[in-house]
Amino acid sequence: MPSLQSASAIEPLQRQGSARFTIGQDRNGCWVVQDRQGLVGGVFISEHAARHFAADECDHKPEQICRAADGIVLQFGALERGEKEIH
Repeated sequence: MPSLQSASAIEPLQRQGSARFTIGQDRNGCWVVQDRQGLVGGVFISEHAARHFAADECDHKPEQICRAADGIVLQFGALERGEKEIH
């Protein structure tokens, strides 16, 4: 199982177009995880927590996780839509 500590294992978005999950920050500096289809993800207090969630969701396959390029702001879709019940 690959280590979550190896930050270099997560490639920038422009190099990893086939990844299932993208990790980045929102406007408030929180860490966001989104899947390609907008069905799985979340908002996290730290990058480590975001990486841990994404790794668990994709069976710790580093090629399935990428990081948004610098300057890209991610938004967690459920919060933007105003959904009241987020699990």
